[in-house]
Amino acid sequence: MPQLDTSTWFITILSMILALFIMFQLKISNHSYPTNPSLKDMKLIEHKTPWENKWTKIYLPLSLPQQ
Repeated sequence: MPQLDTSTWFITILSMILALFIMFQLKISNHSYPTNPSLKDMKLIEHKTPWENKWTKIYLPLSLPQQ
């Protein structure tokens, strides 16, 4: 049975890593990022809901009177 020739593995792996690095650099360089992100004004918006002003009670099935 012939031996597996691993003499070219180093060059193959090194060139693959280099090619992947170049591809990722080209993909990242195509994106445009904002240079100075501005702060947004975070104002609280109040929503009026009908249950805010009145008291409500939640009845659980176990807290109902036994019959």
